[in-house]
Amino acid sequence: MGRGLTFALPKGRILEQVTPLLGAAGIDIASALTNAGRKLTLDLEGGHRLLLVKPTDVPTYVEYGVADVGIAGRDTLEEQGRDLYEPVDLGIAPCRLAVAEPSNAPVALHRGTSVRVATKYPNLSRRHYASKGIAAEIIPLYGSVELGALTSLADQIVDLVESGETLRQNGLVEVETVLHVTSRLVVHPPSLKLKPAVSKLIDALRSAPQSVRPSGMQPGKVSVA
Repeated sequence: MGRGLTFALPKGRILEQVTPLLGAAGIDIASALTNAGRKLTLDLEGGHRLLLVKPTDVPTYVEYGVADVGIAGRDTLEEQGRDLYEPVDLGIAPCRLAVAEPSNAPVALHRGTSVRVATKYPNLSRRHYASKGIAAEIIPLYGSVELGALTSLADQIVDLVESGETLRQNGLVEVETVLHVTSRLVVHPPSLKLKPAVSKLIDALRSAPQSVRPSGMQPGKVSVA
């Protein structure tokens, strides 16, 4: 793909699901990951480079140009609101950002009421409640958010939900979906203009074969304006 690219990728489920997609696009990270150990930077074939970072840090590395491209969840991108292009919704790592509360202590909310909310997503949560005319006292938590509701620190929580099993095991019930989440390719704007390899990568990811997509996920275009 010409000049090498630097990728910022998060460990975990997103990395596992994007590895075959990148492989189909001509970027082999699987071989490098096999012997990665605890390394945080890996050299790839073709002059490419891989940075293994925390999911919430991906947009930072891309926005500042340390990485040309990255993969981040819609939740992280909308929470942070950074200046990035998002040309492809890869459709991987699907989940949802949801409101939950104790099943034995439901909260009756309507316009003009107030509520205490524990979350890792203060900006998204604040906007969600404000759109309903509800005054939310946001309590940021960065560990197990469910505990905020279990200890009565908060009336409700806003957190990512995949199967909902963690909520059920802790006596919580999902009451509302704030945002449907999948992971997206994000691009440093100058890299898109200066490195032809970025455009080639975008095209390759959009046309990656169905066989490398988990659970039949399909990619989608995202506005880059």
